Amino acid sequence: MSDVSELDRKQVTRLNKLQKRLRREMGSAIADYNMIEAGDRVMVCLSGGKDSYTMLDILVNLQQRAPVDFEIVVVNLDQKQPGFPEDVLPAYLDSLNVPYHILEKDTYSIVKDKIPEGKTTCSLCSRLRRGTLYGFAHRIGATKIALGHHRDDIIETLFLNMFYGGKMKAMPPKLLSDDGANVVIRPLAYCREKDISEYAKLKDFPIIPCNLCGSQENLKRKEVKELLKSWDKQFPGRIETIFTAMQNTAPSQGVDREAFDFVSLKKDPTVTMKGDVAEADLPAFDFMDVSNSGHIDLDTAAKRIDVVEVFQP
Repeated sequence: MSDVSELDRKQVTRLNKLQKRLRREMGSAIADYNMIEAGDRVMVCLSGGKDSYTMLDILVNLQQRAPVDFEIVVVNLDQKQPGFPEDVLPAYLDSLNVPYHILEKDTYSIVKDKIPEGKTTCSLCSRLRRGTLYGFAHRIGATKIALGHHRDDIIETLFLNMFYGGKMKAMPPKLLSDDGANVVIRPLAYCREKDISEYAKLKDFPIIPCNLCGSQENLKRKEVKELLKSWDKQFPGRIETIFTAMQNTAPSQGVDREAFDFVSLKKDPTVTMKGDVAEADLPAFDFMDVSNSGHIDLDTAAKRIDVVEVFQP
């Protein structure tokens, strides 16, 4: 990890600006979704990638300023990937003076044995990793499990599920596990990947690459990532709009019969007509027999009757 004194003045200014932005965005996400409460023991999952390093760094920074007291316990899962530098994370965490645990479980061999060469390993790998981390969180009494997924991960997951899974489903900032025993939080939910990447580079975090999924060039997530990058370049602000849309869903305007009861939707004959109508409060059409078929010129007809009240939306 680089010393701030090694950066030039411009880099220091940029680093401070990024830190303030990430801290503000993380603080907003934590507050909006009530991710961390007084007395929480937060198990921070550190993979060795830029995202989890940044999450830990900003979370420790927030802990020193937060209005509530909470604990941080860092956990890394050593999956026994070939060439994994076992000394890197302990050395880094010792420098932070935070409690941590390094779990050793050979999920790498299981994944390589079960998944054919060239196929996506992420699904099985994540299930094995999740099961191990959930179990350990219970053992140490962790009340929250923090993962380093950011805003771009959430949006990419939405498009992956739409394109390949037929579901409008993403990564929630806060999630209760299926068995109800663990609460997963994503403090970076409001943070952009490009900010995280720049911050990690300036901080010179000791990045450890993943040798499982990182070598698979045919991952669908990479395709979606490239699509979103091209949109962001061609239409600046589109990614922000997509994320805002995810926060403003309208089930009654969709087609999901589980999310909204379309079957029971019926007209209420007792209500007064209002809203999106052009002739809302005009008297009844006593100027003609509307039961007769034929052309009705409403503009001409309206001039032939007295308007009792003009509708004000």
